[in-house]
Amino acid sequence: MSSSKDYVEYVCSQLEGAGFIAYRKMFGEYMVYVNAKPLFLVCDNTVYVKKLECLEYLLKSAGTGNPYTGAKEHYILDIDNAPLSREVAAVLEPITPLPKPKRKKLP
Repeated sequence: MSSSKDYVEYVCSQLEGAGFIAYRKMFGEYMVYVNAKPLFLVCDNTVYVKKLECLEYLLKSAGTGNPYTGAKEHYILDIDNAPLSREVAAVLEPITPLPKPKRKKLP
């Protein structure tokens, strides 16, 4: 089951105030970007955050799971808790690099 566009828009609304929020459909699921940086993975209407040491204190009671087969374990973010979601974004955004630009294919 893939995520619904309505759910992804709800996720984005919960992150309002964290920066410029955008999303992109990828492989049938979605990536949510804050200031052009990929921070949140939305799979099966669940928001996943990469397990990083800098998030342990914020997400120590959060559940964990794998967003897709073969993926490393991620935190499951309680997106209904908007202040927590924005705080997670504030921690991740400065340390997450911008995606590398794709090279254009030669003819």
